[in-house]
Amino acid sequence: MTAGRSGQNVAVQELLSDLAAEHLSLDGVVATLEPAAWDLVTPAAPWTVRDQISHLAFFDEMAAQSALSPEAFMASINSMAEQGLEAYMDRPLRRGRDMEPGQVLAWWRDARAAMLDVFALVEPDARLPWYGPPMRARSSLVARMMETWAHGRDITDALGVTRPPTGRLFHIADLGVRTFRFSFENRGISAPEGRVRVALTLPEGDSRVWNEEAPDSITGPVEDFCLVITQRRHVDDTTLMVEGATARRWMELAQVFAGPPGPGRPVSGSLPST
Repeated sequence: MTAGRSGQNVAVQELLSDLAAEHLSLDGVVATLEPAAWDLVTPAAPWTVRDQISHLAFFDEMAAQSALSPEAFMASINSMAEQGLEAYMDRPLRRGRDMEPGQVLAWWRDARAAMLDVFALVEPDARLPWYGPPMRARSSLVARMMETWAHGRDITDALGVTRPPTGRLFHIADLGVRTFRFSFENRGISAPEGRVRVALTLPEGDSRVWNEEAPDSITGPVEDFCLVITQRRHVDDTTLMVEGATARRWMELAQVFAGPPGPGRPVSGSLPST
């Protein structure tokens, strides 16, 4: 592991703080659940609430390992190749299914705390191995925030509860904008040459714009954009305004997470009530 510079990058300190806040927000949802609720099936069927937390715990462990011991992490990648992706992804689910709900929660709490401790000491621009191309440490933190929020959304949808959108979503949206080309190339499609203007807002009025001069555009709530790029909603089930063929095609293929192309979510025909 590469020790951090004195005077740790302020932006990374903020990312660590925001990731910890995202952890606590989801923890507050699951910590008081009755045991039976841990086995509710989420929209990512057949995954249950228990499976979602087990998945987060395992990949928080792997994120820490990618920084602490890249060689051990790459050995895990080789194991995945030998086992097959489905068997590899099932491994943490099987582990969690053998635990009591309180044990699953403790596993996740320990894993995420250890990960934050590790990343507090890593150079922000250190390139760390991952399941796709290597990522800078700061991007890895944002990716963990994205995963925590996205899997948390599956959980809250299953439970029928809501969490208000926060400024942390702008980190996830930025990662989504930066993975524009990946969304196409991951499916064997040449990425368009142009870019798309993305203008997103929070309910209280905070906003951010990317690619200001691009001809195509996506405008609307940052939460809706994050739901699309994490494949938790079809774009037609959001209030996003999508203008231009490139913007539309991107929103149909968008994928901010590593790995093979995700199946996305079908159109439900039910627009959000917020």
